[in-house]
Amino acid sequence: MHNGHFVIDVHTHVYPAKIAEKAADATGGFYGVGHEQSGMAEDLLACMDEAGIDVSLIHSVATTPKQVCSINEFLAVTANASKGRLVGLGTLHPDSPDQAADVRRLIDLGLRGVKLHPEIQSFALDDPRSFRICELCEQAGLPLLLHAGDRRYDCSNPNRLIPLLRQFPRLKVIGAHLGGWSIYEEAARQLAGFENLWFDCSSTFYWLDPQVAKSLIRMLGTDRVMFGSDYPMWTPQKELKTLLELGFTDEELECILSKNAKSVFCI
Repeated sequence: MHNGHFVIDVHTHVYPAKIAEKAADATGGFYGVGHEQSGMAEDLLACMDEAGIDVSLIHSVATTPKQVCSINEFLAVTANASKGRLVGLGTLHPDSPDQAADVRRLIDLGLRGVKLHPEIQSFALDDPRSFRICELCEQAGLPLLLHAGDRRYDCSNPNRLIPLLRQFPRLKVIGAHLGGWSIYEEAARQLAGFENLWFDCSSTFYWLDPQVAKSLIRMLGTDRVMFGSDYPMWTPQKELKTLLELGFTDEELECILSKNAKSVFCI
């Protein structure tokens, strides 16, 4: 709880202790920014306590199909041990030989949705392999959190995301990084208004002028944007402080900090 607001951080990554440093180095290095935190769940929980964050959604990405089961089991165990502070989103891989079985197992583990990273997992959002995952998630009622946007590649930019949104109108899709990391303004212009699309604001404040960030969030809709820190690349305390200093109304903050996430992820 921060200044009377219940706070949900929808975008954090955690890893087993033995690989946390290596995994955090790899993710931060992919974006050329490093990482500010360890990537371990106990560190995230300490950051949440300091920041006044009530719940964090945790996820990790399978870079090969064989990692799917072990990552999902780790996320489920970690979430279950947190007494409600951490909520797990599972991973899937586009080259898995049995996507349906992976989804059933993910649901059985109590995970609340799916996180995909097209650039790291080497597929485009409008690829048939991606559409198969979307079909299964739509059928199961699982929200799909997507890394979105990258000016260096053409996997998750709006031209790839829009066909997915149109093909699966009942699928709840969350476009991370205001729907377009490194192409924020272009993405906002193209993606505003889709009824099945929400956003998180993770990994935006380090790049954007504060007033530009505020205007983009309002363009996309404060009823569509959720707070996300992108821990461990960034420190949740600082990311939340930056958001709170943008000058949103209490009603807007309630939506961004918790109301939207509660609705999308049934928290």
